[in-house]
Amino acid sequence: MKTATILIQCPDQKGIIAKISNFIFKHDANIIQADQHSTDPENGRFFMRIEFYFDDSVLPVKKLNKDFSELASTLSASWKIHYKEIPLRMGILVSKYDHCLADILYRYQSEELNVEIPFVISNHNKVGNLVNQYNIPFHHIPVNPDKKEAEAKILELVCDNTDFLVLARYMQIITPHFIEVYNKEIINIHHSFLPSFKGANPYRQAYERGVKIIGATSHYITENLDEGPIIEQSVQEVSHKDDVEVLKRKGRNLEKITLANAIHAHIESRIIRYLNKTIVFK
Repeated sequence: MKTATILIQCPDQKGIIAKISNFIFKHDANIIQADQHSTDPENGRFFMRIEFYFDDSVLPVKKLNKDFSELASTLSASWKIHYKEIPLRMGILVSKYDHCLADILYRYQSEELNVEIPFVISNHNKVGNLVNQYNIPFHHIPVNPDKKEAEAKILELVCDNTDFLVLARYMQIITPHFIEVYNKEIINIHHSFLPSFKGANPYRQAYERGVKIIGATSHYITENLDEGPIIEQSVQEVSHKDDVEVLKRKGRNLEKITLANAIHAHIESRIIRYLNKTIVFK
């Protein structure tokens, strides 16, 4: 027996849920969970996440994919399917700040994250000992100003060996060339409540503006710096008594939980990208 999750988006129209439910019924599968959203019932965009249980000895995966593709074409739909029993391969890039990395590795060791981690890559040697404690391969790839040599080495590692990447406080700008060649999802954690305080030193920016809340934002990477589709955000109240170092300390906790929640949503197939937004099913 296997569990599959299908994410689908298409022009809104009558009968979508009925057609998909009937498809699953006719293929002798059982729906576990279903959720949907429409931007507008008249000429809007329809989004659906449906999770179901099926006997792969009766319904082989190849046939399921083929048959659903035929249904999707009648709905003018784009879709993805993920099988729970096949963990995604998550590559991690990190610099010298290791709090997000440590949190991810702990969750991985505790089997909270249904992923494989083929390696961790860093432009600093500092995190190597931490990674080695978890018996995960570690690659130190320094980055020079033009980035080309480092990105080529990273791409050689990640393209065939990962299904998505996580930037766990990787303090390097990812170039459009890298994004184009990798051509898979890259999740970033930014230490501010975007769209406020983009770029470098957001806690210093927040302190100088005298904000009363700070935040963290996890989003997908695009060519536009800090402007990719937002997956998860968290905030915490602060006061005039908090200096920059206190804001950073409070912010680290937000960064860890925000990134972890975004990773969970991604590996559980709860996210559909649309334009520069996300539909995140809870």
